[in-house]
Amino acid sequence: MKNPQPWVPPLSKIPASLSPITRMQIKHYGDVLYPTRWWGRMPRLFWLVALFVGWLERKKARLSPELRAMLMTRVSQQCHCAFCIDANTLRLAQRCDALEKVQSVAQWQNSPLFSEAERAALAYADAMTATPPVISEDQKSALKNFYNDEQICEMTALVAFQNLSARFNAALEIPSQGLCSSERNPHA
Repeated sequence: MKNPQPWVPPLSKIPASLSPITRMQIKHYGDVLYPTRWWGRMPRLFWLVALFVGWLERKKARLSPELRAMLMTRVSQQCHCAFCIDANTLRLAQRCDALEKVQSVAQWQNSPLFSEAERAALAYADAMTATPPVISEDQKSALKNFYNDEQICEMTALVAFQNLSARFNAALEIPSQGLCSSERNPHA
């Protein structure tokens, strides 16, 4: 049974230097996101992390928005990060027209809903998320069939970022925020 009290408590007052981020979160989600209440102990580092994810999620990214959300959701599942699963499943539901596909990410290997390109990317994300990461020659070859070197580098950065985020949140037991619940999200 989990301890009802977090072993590292969230901040009750977030540093003023993070107010642009918290205002955006309140506008978009109706509340400050839980991880901000932990990352807020390190505002400069949090800004760097926010800039990093912002760059990965830019409009001219080399990977499609749906693939990015799919990979982030899968890494979140592999790392058992409740908050990340919630937030990234919401993002995937917003970007994907197929609810059944969103619900099948955890079993992508056995689902006919994923293209060969998506399968190659998901296998790569799983291999990168393993400890230690072990990417087989077959996985590298499969990626090369669908993605160019720049896309593979960007995919690697995205999966590495999501591992950082999910492992931070999971280690501190940051809970789900209910972002993807049917009450808050019509796509869920």
